[in-house]
Parts: sequence; structure tokens; C-alpha cells
Amino acid sequence: MKREIIKTADGSYTLFVPALNEHYHSVHGAVAESLHVYIQAGLRFAEKHFQEIKLLEIGLGTGLNLFLTLQHTQKKVFYTALEPYPLEVNLIQHLYTDVAENELAIKVNIAECNKWHRLTPMFSYIKKTERVEVAELPVEEYHLIYFDAFAPRVQPEIWTEQVFYKLYQSMHPHAVLVTYCCKGDVRRALKSAGFCVEKLSGPPGKREMLRAVKK
Repeated sequence: MKREIIKTADGSYTLFVPALNEHYHSVHGAVAESLHVYIQAGLRFAEKHFQEIKLLEIGLGTGLNLFLTLQHTQKKVFYTALEPYPLEVNLIQHLYTDVAENELAIKVNIAECNKWHRLTPMFSYIKKTERVEVAELPVEEYHLIYFDAFAPRVQPEIWTEQVFYKLYQSMHPHAVLVTYCCKGDVRRALKSAGFCVEKLSGPPGKREMLRAVKK
């Protein structure tokens, strides 16, 4: 599947998939979006409730959320990422202009799947190529979920009550799921799965986002 590198409004880069007419991140700012949705609304919320963070990301993509999490927390993190369609190394090499970030991105991208890797004494990660709708998830394992898949228009099969209930079961009480998407169908599916759902102000270029908490 062809992917094109696009510079976004905040100077950071993302990917565009012409066949799907879909960007990996917001063209209004890839880093700005990830910081707002996943770090500020998700990670900061989870840090208040848990001593360590077991984190599940749906859609590793370019690895941006992983790198920002590594940079922005002092907590011990165990990061699980589901990504059925890993990127080619040649794309990764052109996404990050900082040399250290570029080397880290390549390291994460080429790391063996289904095996834990340690980036720092406080941060470990594992990549899996499973799709969330068929993956076997542990019960009450995760404190935080980044739901960063392609939009419902592109991947309707994973924005469902069934998938959200599966994620709900995999989360600790008081754990949190955050996503950039605020569509009514998505909000209702999260509520039907058992979550307490709230709308929050969105990142640049987007009016709202969603945060869902397991009570």
C-alpha cells in the first residue's frame, strides 16, 4: 500500500495513504494532535491513578505516540502495540528529522515482534501484528489505551461495541481509553460497552475528542 510523507502544520511529519484518502495523523499538526489527545488527555489522567502504566495502543503507525510517551512520563511503562501493517524502514527514516529520534524510530520499527524490548530501565514495549478484533487480550491488564486506528470510514470493523467491550474487559477499574474520534456512533458504542464517556476539547483543527473511563 503506497504511503506518502506529508509535512503537517506544526512542522512534524505524517503519512498519507492515497488509496484510502487517509492520513496517519492530523494535517493540522501530527505532534500537536498526539500530545493533546494521548499525552494530556490520556497519559496524564492515568498517571494520577496508577503507580505504573500498562498501556495498549491500537495502531502503532509511525510510532509517534510511543516516542512521546517515552519522553513525557517518569512512570514505569509497559507498552503493548497492535499494528497489523508495519511500516517500511525507508519511510521511518524520513519521518523524524532529529538524529536520535530517527535512530530510535528505526530501532522500534525493526525490533522483533511478539517479544518484549527495553528502551530504558523504565520503559519496555512489545509489538504484535494482530488485529484488535481477533487478538486475545488479558483480563484487567491495562491502565491506559490509545485508540489511534484509522477513522471509522476506513476501518469500521474495529469501531464497534464488540471491540470496545473487549477492550473494556482488558482494562483495570478506573483505567482510561482516549481517541481522537468523536463521532456519535463511536460515543454510543463506547457507552454500550460499559464506559463512562466524556467529550473533551479537541486538538488543533478538531472541535472535540473522546475520553472513556472504566468505572
